[in-house]
Amino acid sequence: MSASSSKTAAKSASKAKSQSKAKTPSKGKASVSLPRRLAALGAILALVAAVVAVGMAVGKSGGSGKRGPSAAGDPSADPMQGAYERAEQATSRRKDGDPLALGRKDAPVVLVEYADYQCSYCGKFTRDSQPELIKKYVDEGVLRIEFRNFPIFGKDSERAARASWAAGQQGKFWQFHDEVYAKLRKGDALAEDKLVDLAGKAGVTDLDRFRSDLNGSAAEEAVKKDQQEGYGLGVASTPSFLVGGRPIAGAQPMAAFDEAIAQARAAAAAKKSEK
Repeated sequence: MSASSSKTAAKSASKAKSQSKAKTPSKGKASVSLPRRLAALGAILALVAAVVAVGMAVGKSGGSGKRGPSAAGDPSADPMQGAYERAEQATSRRKDGDPLALGRKDAPVVLVEYADYQCSYCGKFTRDSQPELIKKYVDEGVLRIEFRNFPIFGKDSERAARASWAAGQQGKFWQFHDEVYAKLRKGDALAEDKLVDLAGKAGVTDLDRFRSDLNGSAAEEAVKKDQQEGYGLGVASTPSFLVGGRPIAGAQPMAAFDEAIAQARAAAAAKKSEK
């Protein structure tokens, strides 16, 4: 290489280094915004969910049938524990009087569900797993369930999501939620008049207010907030769950929820003992 070429290369390297430094954020700036934190968590949780899905697929395909050691007895053994804790903090609201939540505000484990009212597997979870989770964990003070409206199948889903929020304004969210999911409903079955009928069956007393709330801006904003939270975490299908920050995709068998709750409960207990 000639002396001239060496000087050119040196100048290029110096320029690249200078540009790299210019792109590096200063340490003194404000903390990263919540949407960006959610996006970062979403990337991590999407990877975790993919790993979990692969593991489940391998287990179903045969093999030895043996499972690896569970982190339930030793949360510190799980390298993802920090990510789970950040996800739990970012998503669990733990608000007093939240009509879209079941269970104690201070329960050690929070299950956050992202669901669409036209989703058949969301209905399956509601009918098959939810009652058992309530009896086994919610009623015992171990678990809190927080529902997030995550309509992904168009206007009918969005209308049903707003209707569920409207039912919640009269203290009948879960009754309405279970009524809608009692069977698969799509399209015209979720027209406004049909939703009003379902609200009446669910025990909503002021149906005029229900209809007004359903079409109001507050319902639209509440649903949009839930959607943005889900998209920020990388939720792409329904139902999707976070159990103590641990992702579970789809209406998995009860054993998957049992294990996730046990792990999250052990992690919460370990963290409490450190204080």
